[in-house]
Amino acid sequence: MAGTVTVPSASVPSTPLLKDELDIVIPTIRNLDFLEMWRPFFQPYHLIIVQDGDPAKTIKVPEGFDYELYNRNDINRILGPKASCISFKDSACRCFGYMVSKKKYVFTIDDDCFVAKDPSGKDINALEQHIKNLLSPSTPFFFNTLYDPYREGADFVRGYPFSLREGAKTAVSHGLWLNIPDYDAPTQMVKPRERNTRYVDAVMTVPKGTLFPMCGMNLAFDRDLIGPAMYFGLMGDGQPIGRYDDMWAGWCMKVICDHLSLGVKTGLPYIWHSKASNPFVNLKKEYKGIFWQEDIIPFFQNATIPKECDTVQKCYLSLAEQVREKLGKIDPYFIKLADAMVTWIEAWDELNPSTAAVENGKAK
Repeated sequence: MAGTVTVPSASVPSTPLLKDELDIVIPTIRNLDFLEMWRPFFQPYHLIIVQDGDPAKTIKVPEGFDYELYNRNDINRILGPKASCISFKDSACRCFGYMVSKKKYVFTIDDDCFVAKDPSGKDINALEQHIKNLLSPSTPFFFNTLYDPYREGADFVRGYPFSLREGAKTAVSHGLWLNIPDYDAPTQMVKPRERNTRYVDAVMTVPKGTLFPMCGMNLAFDRDLIGPAMYFGLMGDGQPIGRYDDMWAGWCMKVICDHLSLGVKTGLPYIWHSKASNPFVNLKKEYKGIFWQEDIIPFFQNATIPKECDTVQKCYLSLAEQVREKLGKIDPYFIKLADAMVTWIEAWDELNPSTAAVENGKAK
């Protein structure tokens, strides 16, 4: 594991939001030159870099960043046999960073995501917007037609129940992308030149009871509220499926957030997604998932968590058992995945003994 590099205070113009309460988690197989573009926004924060692939390869990080770097050898050393729940040769390995973080908040970003510009040409501080999303309430129980009522210049519209205007705690902030859209392989093949140029200046809460396809390349969450549910599954090397890691986490997370009355926001901030992945390689990874999701989505839509499950861990273990019982009939992979979900919670609690005592988002 790499040592900590001291951040020069002279380079920080003002005290950044949550400077000591947030980690930035980055999965990678390459040198992190992209951090130079993000330096004005990321340098004050602590980075957790999860190196995928060959642990003998040296990953170069630009000078001046405060970081820890973990490779597969580190993961095996820290988790022992439980390391089997962390994917290999897949960006799903990022969730190891969630597990070892000791901060209240996590922001995760892919290394092909650059700083986007708003319509006025100004660089977008994606991290700052995520923090604003997380620190303000969500409205999962009743949709506000002016979107986020807590933003400056907005409010609750006529007819919005006063009893619901306090909102709910926000657990997850899901950001979007300009340039290369997050499409599946068939859509990539049909629209190889399509680029997203639409900047929609809106943040909205995903309503209770509604699922969505969560993308992990520009994502932030309250680790204390929902951390144990942010498991990106078993993907990549040795598994029959890939590119469903973030969506699996999103479906599990959303069902649990609905049960615990927590909110999930989507919309701003945007990043610039610079590189389109190979649609033919993606199709091989997604092939089974494209068929399986027609059963997976109804499973999550109909999943219910017992009332006595009052912590994220209890909720997640309940979901794992339902995955084993119902999705296990589709393919043996889901039995293996259910086992990994249980192992993930065991490993999480071993490394984070205090979070085992979190109930409904509040410490006992």
